[in-house]
Amino acid sequence: METKKGTLNEIQKMSFLEEELDWLRNILETIRRKGTEEESKYSNIYDIPLSFLRDDCTYGKTVTNFGFGFEERLILILSLAPHLQPSLLDVFKLDKIPSCFGGIVGRGNAFIPTGETLMFILSENNVNKRAQLLRFFDKEHAFYKDNLVSLEEPLSGDPEVSGALIPSKDLIDIVLRGYIRKPDLRPDFPAKLLSTEMKWEDIVLPSATLNQLNEIELWLQHNQALANDNKIGKKIKPGFRALFYGPPGTGKTLSACLIGKKTGRDVYRVDLSTIVSKYIGETEKNLAKLFDRAERKDWILFFDEADALFGKRTNVSDSHDRYANQEVSYLLQRIEYHEGLVILATNMKNNMDSAFLRRFQSIVYFPSPKSEERLLLWQKAFSDSIPADKNIALADIAKKYELSGSLILNIVSHTTLKAINENSPVITNSMLMEGISRELAKEGRTV
Repeated sequence: METKKGTLNEIQKMSFLEEELDWLRNILETIRRKGTEEESKYSNIYDIPLSFLRDDCTYGKTVTNFGFGFEERLILILSLAPHLQPSLLDVFKLDKIPSCFGGIVGRGNAFIPTGETLMFILSENNVNKRAQLLRFFDKEHAFYKDNLVSLEEPLSGDPEVSGALIPSKDLIDIVLRGYIRKPDLRPDFPAKLLSTEMKWEDIVLPSATLNQLNEIELWLQHNQALANDNKIGKKIKPGFRALFYGPPGTGKTLSACLIGKKTGRDVYRVDLSTIVSKYIGETEKNLAKLFDRAERKDWILFFDEADALFGKRTNVSDSHDRYANQEVSYLLQRIEYHEGLVILATNMKNNMDSAFLRRFQSIVYFPSPKSEERLLLWQKAFSDSIPADKNIALADIAKKYELSGSLILNIVSHTTLKAINENSPVITNSMLMEGISRELAKEGRTV
């Protein structure tokens, strides 16, 4: 599917899309006439010719690239009709149309087609045909694998195809914008896209930690070859699971960002503590959406504060705990069978359930930096335009004050702003000590 941002000229080239809508209109009109026994140009909807395939718009390219046939093209354009021409489906509101066409009335009184609507159009109550049409919504089909269109889950006890026919947000973006927007944090998508301007040279980590991170990169580069191996591929579980642990501010989140940056993958951060507190009862549904989209996009999923869900549990004292245990079970299952990279981060490895720790291929420790590493962090942190005064004994400061990389960066940012405000060409020793004192005070420490 096209993912690059299209030009305005490309988005305006909608002729193929308009032809597809006209084609759908002909199909619906043929069905209407057949139901009222009016004379029709076509005796069968399959006699209505398809639009000529063309790639003068992104939607046309999508249909062409997948080689979709009559039924698949109908499913796509039927799902999009409420977003493009809602009045086109008003034909289903007429009294003369049989009541078996399904459909849902949207908030704006628009007709939203369901799986039953699709069956009504294509199967003509043929049981075998209905069964064949369901294959378009299997996980093996491009509709699912490439996140194009889906059938909404029916309510408990309702027929299998009673759910709405839903075009994905990616497909709507393709049609209306000419490119796919990257999703961001919202109630039904509990993850935020991470990015960084930093490079691996900007981070200071022990060689043992860097070696383990390099192993993760190697898996990202060559995992497909491993999966395709006749002997090994069928014996190993899909995906890669890593645990990052260590004190706050030691580079866990940044390392995940840098792995994504180096391998050309988006990194999405999921705050499990937020999910548990705000989305009880909706967690499984929202996590399912996240994992489903991640499988098709090859994202890296970074779960922060993992012990919020995977911490040791001794008993179930209330409904919150029961929900949390259900969420753990569901998330464990999705993580184990997810085909991409999943990274969980925690400040305290000892808080994690030992049974869960065995599920990781890699457990990476991010220790507090030693004095030599702190000196490097100080040296890398200062701006070239407003450097530290040459008379500052950075080596002594690095040895004396046990600060993490993020705290050092906070201090340098604060003192740089102070230097700018005071029109100072350098960060003075007094500025730096005031910054250190300020940061230590946040943690209840003194200089």
